[in-house]
Amino acid sequence: MPLHVVILAAGQGKRMHSALPKVLHPLAGRPLLAHVLDAARALAPQRIYVVHGHGGIEVKSAFAGAPVEWVEQARQLGTGHALLQALPRIPRAATVLVLNGDVPLVRVETLRRLVKAAGKGLAVATSDLSDPEGYGRVLRGADGRVLRVVEQKDAKPRERAIREWYAGFLAANSSRLAGWLAKVANRNAQKEYYLTDVIAVAAAGAPVSAVKATEPWEVAGVNSRHELALLERAYQNGQAKKLLDAGVTLADLWRVDLRGELSCGRDVAIDVNCVFEGRVKLGDGVRIGPNCVLKNVTLAARTEVRAFSLLEDAEVGERCRIGPYARLRPGAKLAEDVHIGNFVEVKASRIGAGSKANHLAYVGDAEVGARVNIGAGTITCNYDGAAKQRTVIEDDCFIGSDATLVAPVRIAKGSYIGAGSTISKDTPPGQLTVARARQVSVPRWTPPRKKAARAE
Repeated sequence: MPLHVVILAAGQGKRMHSALPKVLHPLAGRPLLAHVLDAARALAPQRIYVVHGHGGIEVKSAFAGAPVEWVEQARQLGTGHALLQALPRIPRAATVLVLNGDVPLVRVETLRRLVKAAGKGLAVATSDLSDPEGYGRVLRGADGRVLRVVEQKDAKPRERAIREWYAGFLAANSSRLAGWLAKVANRNAQKEYYLTDVIAVAAAGAPVSAVKATEPWEVAGVNSRHELALLERAYQNGQAKKLLDAGVTLADLWRVDLRGELSCGRDVAIDVNCVFEGRVKLGDGVRIGPNCVLKNVTLAARTEVRAFSLLEDAEVGERCRIGPYARLRPGAKLAEDVHIGNFVEVKASRIGAGSKANHLAYVGDAEVGARVNIGAGTITCNYDGAAKQRTVIEDDCFIGSDATLVAPVRIAKGSYIGAGSTISKDTPPGQLTVARARQVSVPRWTPPRKKAARAE
């Protein structure tokens, strides 16, 4: 039977205390709903429907172009009512899988088991918690069959002692699900149409299967900042374990954040408090120091990034040394054996093999050749107030400290630039160029003095 997925994402999330719709809050750098959509797409369904309500305009805008059908729940009358908004669009013979937009870490394998278990009845996802406070409890009969789910607010004391809870996902035939929903009433503390009430209706005439999640965190929802923080750590710890299993050395598996895709060669070492965003590729023997941020970066073998460095949209060759306190901005491309030292910034520039800028320099919109030394305090003046201009520094040049290179300008091969020079014209190859104001000493000069304060 064809599979259709419905994602319930209409909740306001009052406990988040935020103007941002709950499903747009980020986990691992992406909205909660993005994680759920990824899991849904992995099942290759015929259609995915997202039921939106609170903040619907923002949610749709954040996922503009996504291959989903949007369904509005204009009035917030509960999860059962939300599903009813989507069911008329789904063929009666289809299997319906219902997910929640604020449960981001569900495994695709668990969802496949849930769909398979539906059969001619209803399948629900459950899990066991030592403290299921706030969750709906799963009530079973003497024979172990699932009978119904009671919400926390409606549960009696003995029911609240149950540790098995309903995880919010279910699967069933579309036609049967519509019939069961038609019998659901809103006689409860919230005066809402609970999707959980479908379970008791279905159990009266059809088998109800419970598919237990192997880890409670994979079906845990986000209703507060605290729960979001807990899931963030659960996710990051899971990613850290995968890195360790792949042979990566982590100084502390609890202090690394992966917010994208990270691929590592052999013998990679990562120190504490590092953040990886977008797509990052680390070659063999790469070492990342503490407190670094890498976003959309490729580092070739045996390159070292030292503490407190920020690299974004950059390509770095073999055996380079970056930092500490260095910044590679978008468009930075470094050949092999390049040194970029403390408080050096590189943007939209190519730097050739063996070149060095060891401290306190800015290289922007530049072509730097091989074996170039860029002294402390050197800057490329690349912006004229209207457009960016390029600086070319050819091979084997020596740029003295505190030099100012006013683009567009070409520093010819083998040039030496005297310290403190302002270079605004192309230089001849192999010569020393000095461009400084003439040094003058003024005799009999006296410094200004403060006037004595008047006595009151």
